[in-house]
Amino acid sequence: MQPRTPLVLCVLLSQVLLLTSAEDLDCTPGFQQKVFHINQPAEFIEDQSILNLTFSDCKGNDKLRYEVSSPYFKVNSDGSLVALRNITAVGRTLFVHARTPHAEDMAELVIVGGKDVQGSLQDIFKFARTSPVPRQRRSIVVSPILIPENQRQPFPRDVGKVVDSDRPERSKFRLTGKGVDQEPKGIFRINENTGSVSVTRTLDREVIAIYQLFVETTDANGKTLEGPVPLEVIVIDQNDNRPIFREGPYIGHVMEGSPTGTTVMRMTAFDADDPATDNALLRYNIRQQTPDKPSPNMFYIDPEKGDIVTVVSPALLDRETLENPKYELIIEAQDMAGLDVGLTGTATATIMIDDKNDHSPKFTKKEFQATVEEGAVGVIVNLTVEDKDDPTTGAWRAAYTIINGNPGQSFEIHTNAQTNEGMLSVVKPLDYEISAFHTLLIKVENEDPLVPDVSYGPSSTATVHITVLDVNEGPVFYPDPMMVTRQENISVGSVLLTVNATDPDSLQHQTIRYSVYKDPAGWLNINPINGTVDTTAVLDRESPFVHNSVYTALFLAIDSGNPPATGTGTLLITLEDVNDNAPFIYPTVAEVCDDAKNLSVVILGASDKDLHPNTDPFKFEIHKQTVPDKVWKISKINNTHALVSLLQNLNKANYNLPIMVTDSGKPPMTNITDLRVQVCSCRNSKVDCNAAGALRFSLPSLLLLSLFSLACKLA
Repeated sequence: MQPRTPLVLCVLLSQVLLLTSAEDLDCTPGFQQKVFHINQPAEFIEDQSILNLTFSDCKGNDKLRYEVSSPYFKVNSDGSLVALRNITAVGRTLFVHARTPHAEDMAELVIVGGKDVQGSLQDIFKFARTSPVPRQRRSIVVSPILIPENQRQPFPRDVGKVVDSDRPERSKFRLTGKGVDQEPKGIFRINENTGSVSVTRTLDREVIAIYQLFVETTDANGKTLEGPVPLEVIVIDQNDNRPIFREGPYIGHVMEGSPTGTTVMRMTAFDADDPATDNALLRYNIRQQTPDKPSPNMFYIDPEKGDIVTVVSPALLDRETLENPKYELIIEAQDMAGLDVGLTGTATATIMIDDKNDHSPKFTKKEFQATVEEGAVGVIVNLTVEDKDDPTTGAWRAAYTIINGNPGQSFEIHTNAQTNEGMLSVVKPLDYEISAFHTLLIKVENEDPLVPDVSYGPSSTATVHITVLDVNEGPVFYPDPMMVTRQENISVGSVLLTVNATDPDSLQHQTIRYSVYKDPAGWLNINPINGTVDTTAVLDRESPFVHNSVYTALFLAIDSGNPPATGTGTLLITLEDVNDNAPFIYPTVAEVCDDAKNLSVVILGASDKDLHPNTDPFKFEIHKQTVPDKVWKISKINNTHALVSLLQNLNKANYNLPIMVTDSGKPPMTNITDLRVQVCSCRNSKVDCNAAGALRFSLPSLLLLSLFSLACKLA
């Protein structure tokens, strides 16, 4: 068996020569010359030949097609490169892609002196075209494959070929990677015998721009002989995406009177095409302006940056003279650097002309008149102003101030938020008898400060003349409230005081009559002529109508006006306590077991409606307990409580024990209350008081009852 000769592989790609020597093949598919250099002309002339390209697929160039990286050029069937229109700047480099069903290649046209328009396709192709790839013995040499996106049927379509002049018998090619045996699977495949690489479907650069594949050779058993070697498939961008504005709504603001060239906002669009090509090189322009007054060109947009700026003089940008302070601009973004063949996208920009405070508020008249009845409060007049600024801003909203004529702070002024009027109010009742006329000086300003070249003038102040109308005012008690102090239980008919009411209408000569308005307990009477108040009943400090020892009554003073006016006065009577309430005990019922070891019966408390010193300390006693019947005992605990206890156990029954309690008043008062004591049967944790229904009397009571019965029999 002869030794294996060196394996020389070459991938015939969209822009690379077949990497074989002249002795390997008689014909080399591709361009005969790969790189051309021309000087940048003043202008490329339409349909004028620039240079001739020679391409051969070694099989007759059937169905030969050319594609140029710039849409402004084409290659005729005879290989001549011409411009489609007169054009000056096209960049530094053009690429020409030639394709037949059997081969394809790429040629590069270097324009000496050309200027960059945007990044060139050379950044995408990533490989040099000026020198052949060096051959390495028994190694696979590959270069990137370039495939335009959006290719149409038929598929599969050959895009390259691996050539092996010394390939061992029965050896095979194998292709792997994403797009082959990894997702997305099946896009590329290789003929294992011929080495032809083909694509099976349309590619989309915006989905995947570069595929990283690997090529290797294997023997008949699948064992790798050489490789894997990386193979890069680059998808060439086509202009298939329109620019879109993704950040709307676009709303900008500019202050009225802004200098020419003031930046309002920035509009930027997005293009999904390759940013290194003109396919994504955007230019902006304003398609429409609404409204088109006072100038159809109020704004300008930077074609490259998308900045919208003002282009009219500050005088035209006057919000108060504009037909509408809101402008809508239709902004267009166009790729291909704005050339006619570029795709477009539009969006609406709304620009608001914001108000500044360049107009001071002015009163609609110099003087205002108002009338108000004495004693009344509330709004008496609305002051009107005019302001040309924006009603939704602080440059329009008015703020009013009373600067003279209000020493007693009887007046206040506030702004009506809806109408911007000044609402002048009386907040302290006016008195006709003191002053029948008032004159106020009022100024108006804006919430926002005025611009430096505008100031408040004489029209920003106004005078208000106020006339006070006389009304019949009710009499006024003095003092009010009136206060007296008396002991409770004073005799009926006692004089408490004489009330005094005066008529504020000093210029009118009127008489006053008095009457009782509110007397909850019905204790009082008032003389209608002179106002003397006396009692009609006993005053009781402990009455429910008395609160904290104070009794409250109301009186009326009525003048003789037509109609009459009424005034109300309050009388507060402080009642001093006297000892007129006897104390009382609690509780009045108690229970005790007949066999109790603890002979304590109950703890009694005492209370008194009077005040100290007419209350405690209290004295507790058992009333009229005879010596033979002394089975009860009462002991003092403190000033208000005492303990009742037994001296011995009693039989099951009910007993009435008279308890006498005395307060500390001078003279003291005493109260006797029966304490009902139930002696119950207590057995096995059960208390039975039912059998104690019979009332047990003390021995003296039984003796009196016996004598009474005997007397009845003798009778």
